[in-house]
Amino acid sequence: MQHTYDVTVLGIYVADTAYKAHRLPKMGETLMGSGFSLGPGGKGSNQAVAAAKAGAKTAFISKIGDDPFGKMALDIYAHTGVYPLLDISDDLPTGSAFIFVDENSGDNAIIVCPEVANTIDKTFVDRQKSAIENSKIFVTQLEQPAAVALHALRIAKSAGVTTVFNPAPMGDFDPAIYSVCDYIIPNETETEALVGFPIKDIQHARKGADMLRSRGVKNVLITLGENGVFVLTDTIRQHIPAIVTNAIDTTGAGDAFIGGFVTALSEASDVVTAIKFGCATASIAVSRPGTAPAMPTRDEINTLITESIP
Repeated sequence: MQHTYDVTVLGIYVADTAYKAHRLPKMGETLMGSGFSLGPGGKGSNQAVAAAKAGAKTAFISKIGDDPFGKMALDIYAHTGVYPLLDISDDLPTGSAFIFVDENSGDNAIIVCPEVANTIDKTFVDRQKSAIENSKIFVTQLEQPAAVALHALRIAKSAGVTTVFNPAPMGDFDPAIYSVCDYIIPNETETEALVGFPIKDIQHARKGADMLRSRGVKNVLITLGENGVFVLTDTIRQHIPAIVTNAIDTTGAGDAFIGGFVTALSEASDVVTAIKFGCATASIAVSRPGTAPAMPTRDEINTLITESIP
């Protein structure tokens, strides 16, 4: 079968406003920061950019406003080769995000305001049904309404498209979503919210993955930050280490991993090889400031894999 796209992503775009400081201020307190950046972001958008830069023919379904932040989105898609399947609103603004980055560890905390992207609904998704059905891989998250994510996953699943669900940011969703996920990819915090206990080590990740599989998901990948990924499938139960790097900004790490992983998966790589490709993608991304602009090229990923993975 000929596919229009290797990867199609449904999600939101926001402009990332990132502030670097030694800690978050207390209520009523003002702190001096050590850095600021403005750039393109949003989990779905970041994942689409990561996949496109890694070599996948990638479409992104979303809504933006007709404003400077929206123009930033169009610019990054033109630059990276993402095919934008967008509604552009004259009435509502493009979304934005506040990102705090710890200047010592590179860890982050985020507040997202989706604005026009919060109006993504089933009717809008239905207008992009052909793109979803004619993709090798379909990816979505929870930055748009959860009911819309479920609707889109059902469209993809019914068409035989491989489905990937990233339950982030964590929130309530219909448990029916599990049965239409070929892959679920939460991080430790999201897994804790899903299973009810903290993911402190690989043993906890293994237990959490077992619980998620019992709900009907075919394949579970729990991302563990600097500790890599735990994967559970019908035939694989394995911890895959991360590639050690000098992390300066971990904001886009999960999105980079997913973009790299689905790119390799769309090329018929086996799951473990695809995970290692995703880990390499994330390793490079966290060594740079920002989110979408930090996503590496295919050549950079291949070079790191050659140098780092036996």
